[in-house]
Amino acid sequence: MGKLRVSNPPPKPLLIWDGDCEFCRLWVERWRILVGDTADDATFQQAAVRFPEIPREKFERAVIYIDTSGTVFSGAEAMFHSLTGRSRYRWLSGGYDHVPGFAALSEFFYRIIARHRRISSAITSALWGKNVRPPVYQQTQRWFLRGLGLVYLIAFVSFWTQADGLIGANGILPVASFLGDVREQAGSSAIWFLPTLCWFNSSDAFLHLLCGAGVILSILLMAGLVPVICLIGLFVLYLSLTIAGQTFFHFQWDILLLETGFLALFFAPTRLWLGRPAQDHVPRLGLFLLKLLLFKLMFMSGVVKITSGDDSWWNLTALDYHYWSQPLPTVFAWFADTHPEWFKHFSVGVCLIIEIITPFFIWAPRRLRLAAAGLLIGLQLVIAITGNYCFFNLLTIVLCLLLIDDSIWGKWHRLPADGPSRTGISSASGRCHDKRRDQESRPLSTQWMARLQTIAAAIVLIVTLPLNAWYIYSAFDPEVDMPRPIAVVAEHIEPFRIASGYGLFRVMTKDRREIIIEGSQNGVDWLPYEFKWKPGDVTHAPGWCAPHQPRLDWQMWFAALSRAGQNPWFLRLVGCLLENKPDVISLLGTNPFPNDGPVYVRARFYRYRFTSADERHHTGAWWKREELGEYLATVSLK
Repeated sequence: MGKLRVSNPPPKPLLIWDGDCEFCRLWVERWRILVGDTADDATFQQAAVRFPEIPREKFERAVIYIDTSGTVFSGAEAMFHSLTGRSRYRWLSGGYDHVPGFAALSEFFYRIIARHRRISSAITSALWGKNVRPPVYQQTQRWFLRGLGLVYLIAFVSFWTQADGLIGANGILPVASFLGDVREQAGSSAIWFLPTLCWFNSSDAFLHLLCGAGVILSILLMAGLVPVICLIGLFVLYLSLTIAGQTFFHFQWDILLLETGFLALFFAPTRLWLGRPAQDHVPRLGLFLLKLLLFKLMFMSGVVKITSGDDSWWNLTALDYHYWSQPLPTVFAWFADTHPEWFKHFSVGVCLIIEIITPFFIWAPRRLRLAAAGLLIGLQLVIAITGNYCFFNLLTIVLCLLLIDDSIWGKWHRLPADGPSRTGISSASGRCHDKRRDQESRPLSTQWMARLQTIAAAIVLIVTLPLNAWYIYSAFDPEVDMPRPIAVVAEHIEPFRIASGYGLFRVMTKDRREIIIEGSQNGVDWLPYEFKWKPGDVTHAPGWCAPHQPRLDWQMWFAALSRAGQNPWFLRLVGCLLENKPDVISLLGTNPFPNDGPVYVRARFYRYRFTSADERHHTGAWWKREELGEYLATVSLK
């Protein structure tokens, strides 16, 4: 049987809906945004009299769509065909007309919703609130990029204060010697698997130049000036320092910052100034790539805990150890460690739920997405209070900002809220015309940059999606081998740190061993070197240094997990102490030999643990320790 037709077709396609239905009113507002000026809408209470060929009960039962030829569609078919004015949605009507089962399934679900409009309206309100319009991310774009600029600023300044002592000419691991050795072994091809500007100049002055340039570009990005150019420069500079930093940059947050900074290139606007939100389109593909990164980071961090084989995650006892065994606890970690065991176990369960379940809400409707943002940000704040994890928590929070759309930031542009009037329709069309005029008025160069940005983002998505999928899968099966095609891709992009797997605290450290370095002038009387942040003197309270990262203090924690001979950088550190090198000494808290330096240096091993509340009250000590023996035998320059 042929389609119903009307004798007086509208001059523009027309969607007719029930004006007494709250569910319809909400979703028609979203529909108006999607179709723009390609179609009009009206309530059947207004429009039914214009089309006497259509029975009133048909209007009451389902939405009606009338095209310019007078053909009448209803139900799910009406909704799909009403979107054909926009090319990106034409596949829906094509699927309805040509894919077996698509039409029947669509109409089945449509009838369920239509028969239970009140329930559907309640579900809509629960998931979206009173605004189901497509989310806008222009304010989000501004806050994210400025937040990323702040993280970059912190990272560059933090390393700048340590660069000479860590990798300078008189540092622990001089970058000039490192690159020279690599070039001698690998030849000119070394630059491809160690991409750093330090190949051109590895002097201390050049390291300072890289850090200073990073600070300037970070400030420019925070100010919103030439964001794409700033992001390119920041990525190149930080990648250069990451390669030059060797062991001291083997941290997941350094890789996370590089991956975030790289993907931000496809989310940033191509205009010169990130001023007030403009009418140009926020790159949705770039937004997707960054959300995928956040999902990968959080989901993998949760899954690896339960697939690692560490029973402390399964029996919820991980926090019985974490507060005092983590690399650089804060003073609040001491207080957290005094919490009752049931609360610690409950906290572990909450952490696992947030890391494993909540990431799926990243892709959910507005209210679930906002709830995910709140939970993820809350988790990062709690972690930051009890542990010094550098800029990692701040960077993760900046990524979480991508879950907050402009309806929360503050409505810089309000859509009409007066419902289904003809004025509302005209306003919607006017907005589309204004947007088109604004886009047409943009410089041609800006338009081409935006197109190139979209093409580049699509290429990055195609190249990295299989790799990211494998990383996520590997969280479930840590022993799985990477398929050869994916391994080839990983091999080529790994030097640039633009796609990586994550998983903090896969296995909980259940013992805290500290290396205490001591020096002596005569081999009899020994004095300890105190570090700025890592535990040493048991009476010193744990400090708070985040978002700054004292990279030597962090490496000392990792060194305690293995033997001295497995840490060549540690042996270099001891040599620098024997030579009393000022740049290296500046990384420490105290120097017991300020004049001539020690003749001998050794390292002792201790087991550390937080004191209890009673022990703290009676001794004034924050830590208690037990000597375990020798970590490094006595050495001298001779």
